[in-house]
Amino acid sequence: MSWPKLTLPTAQDVHAAAGRLRGVAHHTPVLRSSAADKMLGAQVFFKCENLQRTGAFKFRGAYNALAQFTPEQRERGVLTFSAGNHAQAIALAARMLDMPALVVMPNDALSSKIAATRAYGAQVVTYDPLTEDREAISHKLSQERGMTLVPPSDHFDVVAGQGTAALELVEEVPRLDALFVGVGGGGLLAGSLLATKAALPLCRVYGVEPEVANDGQQSLAAGQIVEIALPRSTIADGARATSLAPLAFDIIQQGAEGIVTASDLQLMQSLRFFAERMKLVVEPTGALALAGALHGGCDLHGARVGIIISGGNVDLPRYARFLAD
Repeated sequence: MSWPKLTLPTAQDVHAAAGRLRGVAHHTPVLRSSAADKMLGAQVFFKCENLQRTGAFKFRGAYNALAQFTPEQRERGVLTFSAGNHAQAIALAARMLDMPALVVMPNDALSSKIAATRAYGAQVVTYDPLTEDREAISHKLSQERGMTLVPPSDHFDVVAGQGTAALELVEEVPRLDALFVGVGGGGLLAGSLLATKAALPLCRVYGVEPEVANDGQQSLAAGQIVEIALPRSTIADGARATSLAPLAFDIIQQGAEGIVTASDLQLMQSLRFFAERMKLVVEPTGALALAGALHGGCDLHGARVGIIISGGNVDLPRYARFLAD
């Protein structure tokens, strides 16, 4: 399939998003760990978006998009599709901006994420990801209800908002040689590239995907978007995308050093590291960046390395099993 050329956000759009988010999104901490430094042979800086509102970076993009709705759009409301973190982010942003929200979620999404989305005030419609198309369902509902669709990654203002996490990191840490970012639909990586490359052109920015969901890695190798079958075996539920978003892919293709992968075992090891050594609760998708830095084969010796911990929304019984295995 060929994709049309898109108007892409820029670093200026990321800075504009930062202005909208000031005093609304948390300015999450950047933490250090001597144990991580030793493991990587580098100086490591963790941007803790697991401590963001709704427990993930997704709040940044959701609020930035919804804050620019017209009065008519606000009255009709917002619609999205998501397995969890973007769902919660849209739900909370909509509640804060006093507009209705409808979220299309897979019926196998974590029950904790479905419950949280409803608790933030959104209506949830579930679908079977094996037999139904979430985008088709969402477009149909959007047309029927007049609601504005804001997808998780393929949206100008969402990508610009996600970039504010990396913007805060590079403003706080004056020099980075490398940055690792987890990849699902690619919005966080795309936004991070916009922010990082404008401030630090020589910084190498890597995406990290689950081994069984490496559509982004395949896409960079092919020079075009590659779609894969729905991956179901990875514990990184937030990165089970079948393809990169077209808008995100254009930015990633231009600026990323590459995309590396991590196995579920490596993700569980990273979860245990965060829990034992840094006292942080991190979800499997949120641990992708560290696992990629540790196991992706990148030369980081002596470097200053940024790691974006993208989220911390765990299902507690499942999380306990990961830590115990």
